[in-house]
Amino acid sequence: MISPEQVAEMLYPQATSTATPGPIPTVAPTPTYYQVAHEAGHRTLWVIFAAMTVAAAVFALLSWNVPVSKRVYHTTTTLTVIVSALAYFAMASGQASSFSCHVVRDSHKHVPDTFHEVCRQVYWARYVQWAVATPLVLLNLCLLAGISGAHTLMAVAADVIMVLGGLFAAFGAEHTAQKWGWFAISALSYLFVAWHVALNGMRAVSNKSARVKKLWASLATYVLVLWVAYPIVWGIATLARRTNVDTEVIIFAILDALALPVFGLWLLISHRAIAETNIELGGYWSQGVLAEGRIRIGEDE
Repeated sequence: MISPEQVAEMLYPQATSTATPGPIPTVAPTPTYYQVAHEAGHRTLWVIFAAMTVAAAVFALLSWNVPVSKRVYHTTTTLTVIVSALAYFAMASGQASSFSCHVVRDSHKHVPDTFHEVCRQVYWARYVQWAVATPLVLLNLCLLAGISGAHTLMAVAADVIMVLGGLFAAFGAEHTAQKWGWFAISALSYLFVAWHVALNGMRAVSNKSARVKKLWASLATYVLVLWVAYPIVWGIATLARRTNVDTEVIIFAILDALALPVFGLWLLISHRAIAETNIELGGYWSQGVLAEGRIRIGEDE
């Protein structure tokens, strides 16, 4: 008959082994705490995805009876909300985020200091959205004012650098000059955007009618002031981590709704009411590559 001790030895040999036990670890593993979006954040992402999708459909319908040659504003505004809808779908479905982690030191009075790791969820799709959508917003402002192509290109380039600087800062090492250095680069790029658009825009639009001047000034002020809120929220929430992820998601969602579909609807409705704002592009934009006048060598007459 097999004794209970023999059964235990066969099933759990490591528990009954007479070998000398190994050293007991004296350093406790560093615990990790995760800061992620919860129900409120996820619901907000889905709501904004739906809002961007509806806005894309509305902008497409507004362009239905507009000739292709005069559809520049409709095309750019529709693309901004389509890109945003795709980004918000990616974020809402949980496929476009990563974690930025750093170690926090905990000081104690009578025992040695301990450490824990904090990992915060960062939605990198948001930066992809901004890098594609915000240059189109600037392009609309530059076209409306009649800003030169050189200044338009510089404004767009500064805008892309601003967004990429924010992305690098979000994933930068905590409490380092590198992290806040990217933040400074991003903030400085915004000043270049404002300079190229505001200063050159005022000069270019001065030759247009009073209605166009008023419209451009209102739209430019609206966008540039609204964009100031982005780095403020970004610095407090993403960099300093003073708010939870849900609050960050909700605030950025409100800002995106104001900066993209609201701006686009305002522009399209006002553009339709002011004939002088029309930009007519012929050639390849509206007619494609024309075949007339080509000489075909080798073909039978």
